[in-house]
Amino acid sequence: MNTPFYIARRYLFAKKSTNAINIISTISVVGVFVGSAALIIILSVFNGFEEVVLKMFNTVTPHLVITPKMGKTFEPNTSYFNNLKTNKDIYSYTEVLAENALLVYDKRQSVSLVKGVSADYLKNPSLDSITVQGKFVLRNDAGANAVIGSAIQNYLMVNTNDPFTPLQIYSPKKGVTTASVIPGQDLIIKSLPVSGIFEVQQDFDNMTIVPLDFARELLGEEKEISSIEINLKPGFDADEFKDQIESEIGEHFTVKNRIEQNVVLYNILGTEKWAVYIILTFILIIAIFNIIGSLTMLVLDKLKDIAILRSLGAGKAFIKQIFLFEGMMITMAGCILGLIIGFIFCLLQQKYGFIKMSNVAFNAYPIAFKWTDFLLVFFTVSLFSFVASALSARLSVKKINEMNKDL
Repeated sequence: MNTPFYIARRYLFAKKSTNAINIISTISVVGVFVGSAALIIILSVFNGFEEVVLKMFNTVTPHLVITPKMGKTFEPNTSYFNNLKTNKDIYSYTEVLAENALLVYDKRQSVSLVKGVSADYLKNPSLDSITVQGKFVLRNDAGANAVIGSAIQNYLMVNTNDPFTPLQIYSPKKGVTTASVIPGQDLIIKSLPVSGIFEVQQDFDNMTIVPLDFARELLGEEKEISSIEINLKPGFDADEFKDQIESEIGEHFTVKNRIEQNVVLYNILGTEKWAVYIILTFILIIAIFNIIGSLTMLVLDKLKDIAILRSLGAGKAFIKQIFLFEGMMITMAGCILGLIIGFIFCLLQQKYGFIKMSNVAFNAYPIAFKWTDFLLVFFTVSLFSFVASALSARLSVKKINEMNKDL
């Protein structure tokens, strides 16, 4: 057995002559324990929020989206796109025609992004989960229907149960360059009922979804589309499929995966998590550096033992190792205990949700585990524990030398 480690372990559990040493050591362990537990709990909560938010966004965000690099629209009826549409790895292939338009409902007005989608859009099984009123239906026996976001609903106060008040959509006629003397002559005006209201997030809730053929009539666009949204079958890698499309489609199109479609969202989620980690790490560092006071007092308590070891031939490095191991054991005991308690707490919260939230789509704080977070916390505590212990061991040996000179 490593002799310095054996002596340090004996010092850890041995009774000290001064009770203050036990108190300071206990405070050090409790401080590291609380800091480690808090850090793993907060990181797990952020993981939970990230999963919930991304799940909400991914409901309406496809695996891949193809858009033109130049201009707003492109021709989808080419040999490449026709072959891509029949690819067996694709679950849904949605052609999209989108443009801003003016919505009018019962004398109220609002500007919205009108998004015309082909039939494959309704293959998304999660559409019902974001529908907060009515049904997500774009066409029935009576004709085309619209599904609007909750932000539009707040402005227009649309009643999905009122069949006598349709939603009117105004869009400028394509190719008109001069204003008409007759009001409304340079506009295309279409009406349709609203079948449902959906709610995801503010960026999406200002959108009106309609059938593609209705959008073509409204926007005066017979052939071209704005984008193609692709969802893959389970088990297929979206990034690999993206690379394959990019190598075949040419330089006139842009292919984006979910991260590239929501760059700001992913940056915010990552930045917030790392900011909280840094703040809590600083608090943890303060708790860890309490070990310096604990080891200094332990040196004073064990001066006779150290003198005996020196007389037996123990050098400075040997003495340093004893107090280095002592400090590491104190802090790592708090770290491991904190990780265990934090893990148990997160498991209980995940199962029972006893800490609630209000006015949100989910009642309890969400929890999600990542094994990398546990490694990160363990590495963080180990690093600063080693620094603090090495520093205190060096100062302790220096103090011993000064006392020996005085003697």
